[in-house]
Amino acid sequence: MDQIIAEIKKIPPVTRFICGSSLLVTLSVILKAVSFYSIVFKWDFIYPKFQLWRLWTSFFVGVRLSFLSYVFMQLIYSFSRTSNDIESKAYFLRSADLTWQLFWACVAIIAATWPMNAYIFTRPFLLCIVYLYSALAPPGTMTSIMGLVTVPVIYYPYILIAFDLLMGGPHTAALSVAGAVVGHVWWWTVWGGELASQGVLHNRARAPQWLCNYMGQTNQAGGPPSAGGTAQALARGGIHVTAPRRAAEAGDPTGHTWGSGRRLGN
Repeated sequence: MDQIIAEIKKIPPVTRFICGSSLLVTLSVILKAVSFYSIVFKWDFIYPKFQLWRLWTSFFVGVRLSFLSYVFMQLIYSFSRTSNDIESKAYFLRSADLTWQLFWACVAIIAATWPMNAYIFTRPFLLCIVYLYSALAPPGTMTSIMGLVTVPVIYYPYILIAFDLLMGGPHTAALSVAGAVVGHVWWWTVWGGELASQGVLHNRARAPQWLCNYMGQTNQAGGPPSAGGTAQALARGGIHVTAPRRAAEAGDPTGHTWGSGRRLGN
């Protein structure tokens, strides 16, 4: 058990929260520990009845069928892979910034899907993360879908939208499109889009100090997200982390110029 807990702790905190929430909320529904209708987004229950947990659970409801459902497994796989990639590369040592920006992305998803009377935001939330993941990936990067087919990562969001259209119909696909639009706005306003420059919200995208303190983020002065995220390949625990799209031009993610260092014993 201690070894399992140790392995879980190796997962970056935001990714751990997203995947853990997806498992917890979906399993609770599958095992009938809670009612499906008690955790979906219903504004009349959120206000004035203050069932605030719906603001959390409505983003992590998987499926209502079985734990081994392909859709649910694909959801967990996509969440874990894309979120971990973003957090360990573009937001390396900046999980508080990622948390803060995800919070506002969720607010934007609720607003964007409001005319569609959405009560579950899992797919738009996933498409938002996937879009940012694909936009920050180096040109020519390939990705596999459930290990079955390999495609250019830039097409990954559109393949998921097409999948939603086939499996869920136009309404489900429209929700996913809304999530992708929010992801595009996030990428454009914070990272600067294809311009390889600072986004218009790069300064406001930093997490407040209280959140940095809570999550142990200590390199707040190291540079905003527009600094290009992780600018060089980092080897951590045997994992080779590749820089995002503009890494070669952006420099070190912390904004410091590191010397060559000294050898031990000298």
